[in-house]
Amino acid sequence: MKNDLPPTQDPWQAWRAVTPARIALGRVGDAVPTAELLRFGWAHASARDAIHAQPDLAALEQQLQVQGWRTLQLRSRAADRAIYLRRPDLGRLLDEDDARLLKAEPGGCDVCIVVGDGLSALAIERHAAPLLQALKPLLPADWRFAPLAIATQARVALADEIGERLGARLSVMLIGERPGLSSPDSLGIYLTFDPRSGRMDAQRNCISNVRAEGLRPQAAAARLAWLMREALRRALSGIELKDESEHALPQATQTPLLNGDKQ
Repeated sequence: MKNDLPPTQDPWQAWRAVTPARIALGRVGDAVPTAELLRFGWAHASARDAIHAQPDLAALEQQLQVQGWRTLQLRSRAADRAIYLRRPDLGRLLDEDDARLLKAEPGGCDVCIVVGDGLSALAIERHAAPLLQALKPLLPADWRFAPLAIATQARVALADEIGERLGARLSVMLIGERPGLSSPDSLGIYLTFDPRSGRMDAQRNCISNVRAEGLRPQAAAARLAWLMREALRRALSGIELKDESEHALPQATQTPLLNGDKQ
């Protein structure tokens, strides 16, 4: 007897159009379909490539200088990528020669911005320059900035030592986040008032998932500018500084809804 019933539709399929998450994969027997297996392999390879890739520092530095930032290049005590991945502690410490280099910089400033490769050079190559370009006009003109540091083999806490050596009241670290299987280019932002060695994560504010498919650089810049102003005004950061930027941000800076989302 011929079966004219339509095939059963997976109710999760509609969600695949609005999220990169690995949902509604389907199955063939007790395995995933070949197409999904290949997509998983591609995502895993992209994540590994992002971790091991070296940033194009010359191109990034040129972009930032065109925007009007004075830059300098620094590195951590992790001599290469292999050591960086095995020794996170070395990624939090400034190279001794570069530490002596900072002594030539005039001490005392309001803000020290550090762009670190972290675990995704792709993230800073794609998003650091657009974010900083959007950020600059949102900040007070009378703030004193240290040279913008581009740091390699960097961990988040490296900005603490750099900010301390430059006498900064506030440090801002833009860094490549650990890649996920759908986000090899995600940028994280860490803000610390009174940066110095030994600061804890609870003393920082974090803005994460900055990328086209997450929090877009323009929206992240507006949120960061609010946090920077409030951190310096209140002389604090971390768990004591709640992110209430959504009440101050204009509607145009909010992250657009995904297709199919409802207000």
